[in-house]
Amino acid sequence: MSPQPLYKRVLLKASGEALMGSQGFGIDVNVADRIASDIAEARAMGVEVGVVVGGGNIFRGVAVASKGGDRVTGDHMGMLGTVINALALATSLRKLNVDTVVLSAISMPEICESFTQLRTLHHLGQGRVVIFAGGTGNPFFTTDSAAALRAAEIGAEAIFKGTQVDGIYSADPKKDPAATRFETLTHGEVLEKGLAVMDVAAVALARENAIPIIVFSIHEKGGFAQILTGGGRKTIVADN
Repeated sequence: MSPQPLYKRVLLKASGEALMGSQGFGIDVNVADRIASDIAEARAMGVEVGVVVGGGNIFRGVAVASKGGDRVTGDHMGMLGTVINALALATSLRKLNVDTVVLSAISMPEICESFTQLRTLHHLGQGRVVIFAGGTGNPFFTTDSAAALRAAEIGAEAIFKGTQVDGIYSADPKKDPAATRFETLTHGEVLEKGLAVMDVAAVALARENAIPIIVFSIHEKGGFAQILTGGGRKTIVADN
């Protein structure tokens, strides 16, 4: 008998850089297909999955501000990048016959549906994977914050943060060989130690709503489903 998932409804946060693969820009379709297969595996286990995707592989709003441009305009451009990524991931899921819908915080009805909480809950209840695009719809907020916000709105039991490494480390393990990986942390410890896993607003919002954050490598095929059943390498951020 296969292991049962520990969660019924989760929010997966995938960075735009994850979709880029080894490319310097854009979307590697093979990577998008692999991430989609992991989501499909979780969905086949009966887990309801919402997904927030970043846009850093296409555009970062802070890049405009750092060169003297308008941050608000830059962030709006970044939000459009997340829509592109959401549509790409939805395409990969539909190739696997996974019923998927894209909901955007910015209204663009010719391309995808607009986000509302009730609409999201309806789609999840119908067994669809819901991909959230457009961040929070507001400038000055990251897609990490969007992930925590959407997780709270849909009553997700955990936020799964897919990263480039297999958990939270004391320092960047790619730069510091002496960096150590944490098995567990509290939300407060993440904030106190200044660990760069999600931005402060996202961690605080997750803590306020008692939502665990599970950090794992998004590059491990099958890793998402493995961690859903209690296995795999990860760091769990929780207060109980």
